[in-house]
Amino acid sequence: MDRPGETTHFGFKDVPLGDKQTLVNDVFHSVASRYDLMNDLMSGGLHRVWKDIMINALNPPRGDRPFALLDVAGGTGDISFRAAKAAGPGFHATVCDINSDMLAVGRERAAKRHLETQVDFVEGNAEALAFADRSFDAYTIAFGIRNVPQIDLALREAYRVLKPGSRFLCLEFSTVEMPGLDKLYDLFSFKVIPPLGRMITGDAESYQYLVESIRKFPKPNAFADMIREAGFSRVSWQTLSGGIVALHSGWRL
Repeated sequence: MDRPGETTHFGFKDVPLGDKQTLVNDVFHSVASRYDLMNDLMSGGLHRVWKDIMINALNPPRGDRPFALLDVAGGTGDISFRAAKAAGPGFHATVCDINSDMLAVGRERAAKRHLETQVDFVEGNAEALAFADRSFDAYTIAFGIRNVPQIDLALREAYRVLKPGSRFLCLEFSTVEMPGLDKLYDLFSFKVIPPLGRMITGDAESYQYLVESIRKFPKPNAFADMIREAGFSRVSWQTLSGGIVALHSGWRL
């Protein structure tokens, strides 16, 4: 799957394409135990609102009809737990994440919520999913796709594993274009978040990478083009909180 000789970005640094996944893994190994706490502190709790909007868009069935969700890069289980709460007894989620520490946190959280039978945790790579073609009713990825070294491969894999008539939903940080808010957001991102990461997790560098990676992610219209190129139809997006995040949608028809 590697493309020899190619480079990609790791935050603001250029690194060999084959090295990015290891570097990203190191970031999440470092922050896994405090990941959800840091999400609350970094967003002022807004990440909960954004995720609820994603679940409302997903709209899992409330009845007995089987519904299989694939939640990629969802290691701590947050999206899958929310979906399970909104869904009926026919719902089942598979959380797929490449990072074993994040998955361990998710399994522990699932046990505390008595959701072990509704939510499975599988270690896997978004670029090469170990699932059969047309096997899921929905695919979600929240704040994870910008960490994938080869986003085009991940999008093609999402299309492959979805059933016809199923939906792809991606929640990701976006581009703040509201005058005034953009400067405040940059100040908070670069001057507050890394020191906060050092205080809470003992790791400022990982959060420096995270805020840099947001700036390297494609703007919504460019990312929408990538989703279309992967085969999806009826591609759309909505920006939230002044453009801090965007919810992207596509359908496999």
